[in-house]
Amino acid sequence: MKCIVVGGGASGMFCAGLLANAGHDVTLIEKNEKLGKKLYITGKGRCNLTNDADRETLLNNIVSNPKFAISALSRFTPQDTMEFFENEGVKLKVERGNRVFPESDKSSDIIKALERWLIKSNVTIMLNTKVLSIKYSEGGASGVKLENGEIDADKVFIATGGISYPATGSTGDGYKWAREVGHNIVNLRPGLNGLICKDVEKLAGLSLKNVQANIFSEDKLLESEFGEMLFTHTGVSGPIILSLTSKINKYYVNGKFNRHIALYIDLKPAISIEELELRLLKDFKAKSNVDIKNLMPEYMPKALIEYVLKQARIPFDKKCNSITTEMRGALINAIKGLKFNILGIDKIESAIITSGGVDVKEINPKDMQSKKVPNLYFIGEVLDVDALTGGFNIQLALSTAYAAAKSI
Repeated sequence: MKCIVVGGGASGMFCAGLLANAGHDVTLIEKNEKLGKKLYITGKGRCNLTNDADRETLLNNIVSNPKFAISALSRFTPQDTMEFFENEGVKLKVERGNRVFPESDKSSDIIKALERWLIKSNVTIMLNTKVLSIKYSEGGASGVKLENGEIDADKVFIATGGISYPATGSTGDGYKWAREVGHNIVNLRPGLNGLICKDVEKLAGLSLKNVQANIFSEDKLLESEFGEMLFTHTGVSGPIILSLTSKINKYYVNGKFNRHIALYIDLKPAISIEELELRLLKDFKAKSNVDIKNLMPEYMPKALIEYVLKQARIPFDKKCNSITTEMRGALINAIKGLKFNILGIDKIESAIITSGGVDVKEINPKDMQSKKVPNLYFIGEVLDVDALTGGFNIQLALSTAYAAAKSI
């Protein structure tokens, strides 16, 4: 059977190799000058390949449509991913949070292993080749149209990725082709990205550890994450912020939130309000004649003191012995919930992944085939399935590729 795979990222390469190993005639088409361009920059160039997690953990880390992914992830697990790459000569290691990396810390080792495997499997690789559209016949998808001709096929697999990092070739071609045959495209928005906040310029570069970041809409807690974050010139980023962004971007439509969203940072999540109050009372008594601004470095980084005291409406030179009960309560609230108004999400071009995509209600979860067009398959990031950081998104790419390839 003649198969065409469009897109030379993780899902496309893996799908092409599996199809070829099953005896099919496979052509892999990539518009860039090389394969795996986005894979090369993942994990800051280290390539967080997968996560050595159990099924429950895996599904809990999928933000959009985890139920759709169950079948694919059951057929090709993180442990299968690790076994595959180790069999292809890549030594792996498991780090904090069960994140799996090549032992060399080089994403190029993963790409080279896939390339060797593709060549060994006799996949025809076409680089610098742009697909203009998908061909159709009465039986469904029947090939592709290129800038300089056409190629016929029995099956066509779309693995074109999202629209984040367009310099790597992810420019939304798959969405366009899906729309052309009547597929619904779920609202495309940035996933795993920074948040834009007001008045944070002075904090740029400040990193916080062991804090609790809470996202509220009015008085309702939407999401919460504990861990590390950092301030940028335009807002906040870092591990817990990336996760929060993917969890709240469903409220982000046409470049803005459809409700008021605010970030509250608990600078002391390990201690209760009552414990914090007792500690403050003790310090106020011991350092009664000290300016409040000079006591605060014991509670937070110096850069945050101005923000905390302003939120609590306490003058910087207020002596500890003149802090009223009301002031103390406001200070505790600010330490346990330093507020920043969120204006939006950083531009999608800089997002690690694209949330949204081809509506999975219109895709068969067992084989990734379109329910609208026979012989047309969608795999990887082009689908409306995405996950948190930790190797889960590449695993989704590989598992959906496996489900599609093994179905024929």
